[in-house]
Amino acid sequence: MCLFASPFSTSLIMRLCTALPHRLYTPHTSRVLMAYASWLSVYGSSEQQKLAAEFVSYILQRAEKAGKGVYEKATRIVDEGKERGFLTLKGFEMEVEVDGEKRKVKVIGGEAVEERQNGKTLLRIEITAEVDGVRREYVITYGRYGKLNAAVGYAYARGDAPEVRKADAERLSALIKALTGRETRIRRKSGGKIEIICGREHLDGFRRYAELADAIENWLERSD
Repeated sequence: MCLFASPFSTSLIMRLCTALPHRLYTPHTSRVLMAYASWLSVYGSSEQQKLAAEFVSYILQRAEKAGKGVYEKATRIVDEGKERGFLTLKGFEMEVEVDGEKRKVKVIGGEAVEERQNGKTLLRIEITAEVDGVRREYVITYGRYGKLNAAVGYAYARGDAPEVRKADAERLSALIKALTGRETRIRRKSGGKIEIICGREHLDGFRRYAELADAIENWLERSD
């Protein structure tokens, strides 16, 4: 369930107000509550917006006193909270241009789940969509890689024949660009395999969708 669709108590957030500034950079709970309060300040009822806006303002004031680093992180969490989950995958439609060709994208639904593989915690983003009338489930798997522990996602085109895989890769690239606004990298590997590569900027784009937001946030916190 998406946190922002839950009946989370605004009064609970306000009672935690004095505790959170001292924990901005450690517990996952405080980050989630701050993000939720930021969301409420924009999308809640009129009373919720007022209370949440006061809460967010207070947190930012305390964070500013705690130092530049804490303030910058708090501001980033607040900004992300206002953007998170305000879109839904289900019913999403867009025409997008990829490599000079226009493609119609229609999303049926999706989710994000964690899985363990070779000692790593991965994030699987599963999206069911129709691209140019062809419907299938697309999977993008994120992990942490390299010295910088960068969040990188990989997906693979399906199909037995080279031309089928090429068409599938193009449809997946169109889907990702429609949802995130970002182009992907396509890499052709040995054996005819086609790999689609997504970066952190794509993950931030996916995080705007209610069905994906909480799982992405949780994975980022645990894998950072």
